[in-house]
Amino acid sequence: MRSPFDILEAYERRSLAHAVQLPEREFSQDIWRGVGYQVGKRRLVSDFREVVEIVPMPPITPVPGALPWLLGVGNLRGNLFPVVDLKFFLEGEPTVQQEGQRVLIMRQSGGDVALTIDHLYGQRSFELSQQVPVGDLAQGRYAHFIDRAFHDEAHDWGVFSLSLLSRTPEFRQAAA
Repeated sequence: MRSPFDILEAYERRSLAHAVQLPEREFSQDIWRGVGYQVGKRRLVSDFREVVEIVPMPPITPVPGALPWLLGVGNLRGNLFPVVDLKFFLEGEPTVQQEGQRVLIMRQSGGDVALTIDHLYGQRSFELSQQVPVGDLAQGRYAHFIDRAFHDEAHDWGVFSLSLLSRTPEFRQAAA
């Protein structure tokens, strides 16, 4: 008499014998991938490794004495984090808050930070042949964070470094 284990093992052997192998999927090293979003009039992309997640704007508690681009502190699943108006930080002009506003969560030493974005475009992939000069995308304060750009069918996308942003002393010091 066969044990239940022997019967399951026989089922597994038979099913594996008939399993269809999926073709191996290879990712080209010549493709850059990231998350696309808009801040002001600029279309930006950031590397997937720099983005923790993208969530709806949480309720915000203002922080007295903070610079105006620090909107306050938000709470996401019990974790408190600063919420920064990225457009205000970079351009000196506040983001117009909209219903359905999203924030991009980035990791920095000491904890996550939420950055307001005007529009989310989702995943973007670019072939290295689509790389173009950064041009107007890297004007003003953006020049510190954009060192390359890509062009798709209709738009230029600046590669925005969230890790550089998180290491910028001015960004780390939000007290007025």
